[in-house]
Amino acid sequence: MTFPLSQRARRVRLSPIAAAGQRAAALAGAGRDVLALTAGEPEFDTPEAIKQAAVAALARGETRYTPTAGTAALRRAIANRYAREPGLAVTPAEVFVSNGGKQVIYSAFAATLDAGDEVLLPAPYWPSFPDIVRINDGSPVIVPCDERSGFKLDAARLESAITPRTRWLVLNTPANPTGAVYGSEELAALAAVLRRHPQVLVLLDEIYEQIRFVAAGPHWLQVAPDLRERTLLVNGASKTYAMTGWRIGWGIAPAELVQAMTAIQSQVSSGASALGQAATAAALEATDQAFVVQAREAYARRAALTAQAINAIPGLRLLAPQGAFFAYVNCAGLIGKVRPDGRPLASDGDVVEWLLDSEGVAVVDGGAYGLSPYFRLSFAVADAVLEQALRRIARAVAALSSPANAADAAGTVDADALTAPLPQEAAA
Repeated sequence: MTFPLSQRARRVRLSPIAAAGQRAAALAGAGRDVLALTAGEPEFDTPEAIKQAAVAALARGETRYTPTAGTAALRRAIANRYAREPGLAVTPAEVFVSNGGKQVIYSAFAATLDAGDEVLLPAPYWPSFPDIVRINDGSPVIVPCDERSGFKLDAARLESAITPRTRWLVLNTPANPTGAVYGSEELAALAAVLRRHPQVLVLLDEIYEQIRFVAAGPHWLQVAPDLRERTLLVNGASKTYAMTGWRIGWGIAPAELVQAMTAIQSQVSSGASALGQAATAAALEATDQAFVVQAREAYARRAALTAQAINAIPGLRLLAPQGAFFAYVNCAGLIGKVRPDGRPLASDGDVVEWLLDSEGVAVVDGGAYGLSPYFRLSFAVADAVLEQALRRIARAVAALSSPANAADAAGTVDADALTAPLPQEAAA
């Protein structure tokens, strides 16, 4: 018997990133040597001071239910943090705390979308966005943003995509999967369009705001302060403080939206973890933010290393990331190439399969992000793992042949060239 599922459940799928990670884990469990570059998860441990803050909270007996919208201490710490950087006046009533940034997004769409409402998603996008829209009865509208635009939405494309049913525009900067960062002039141009369409709300996903390799310009709400009553900021502790497992995210929005999201969360999960909130408050309030700086420097070094190595591989191309810890690799030059077993690569999914089959490097296909032919790799891994993975990718690509040469492709790879060390120093 087939278990009866709702139409809502049929509209969504397992996260492609989770699926790729599961496949890599299964192969590793079966004894394969696999380097997983699939997850957006820092390899750093949570800083000791943050862990000790959780221990202290445990000793104080902070083990009970928390207020649905977040503890007073954490909401205050978030408001104070935004007052310091980037200099926005935020009240605790405008702060919503949840079980990670993803639940903030879910609650916001659940609170605002009716059947047929449209959400504009510049592509490439984080794969969860369209499914969270669908599960809340909305319609994702994909707006392609190609490499020539730096993978960023411009005013003309935004204007042409808006309809009377448009409810939200989603912006992500620094972006997953491309590392693109919007400048103040680009944001100002988008704001000019939005002023002509007062029904459109803005979800600014800034979960990677502390991981950028270019100078930070004015914040969206400093560029367009008049759009504050239409804006939801989404952020969290996971990426900045290496706290993915602590599951603390937050939103900053008009109090009316915060109240609606709180009501929804009260029926879904109640408040977030008491210990996680205490630890996050300590992280935000600490005067010593050395970990954030050191982690950013490590990601910048790895971004430069990745760009240099990928752009040296024939058939691959990478627009250097400006932030976050992902590389969105153009693999158009490999489409049509032939594997040693005679199978042609017809899509970025085939490229991803070949990297895993041949060299045990797990990445995610560009189709998951709405723009092909690309693949995403995460460089939030130890330097040695990244360097080895990049060498393996080069070896896998070199083993491919053009269709005319497929029959005699075997044995033509220069093993010495493929095992040469990658540069250890690269400018950020």
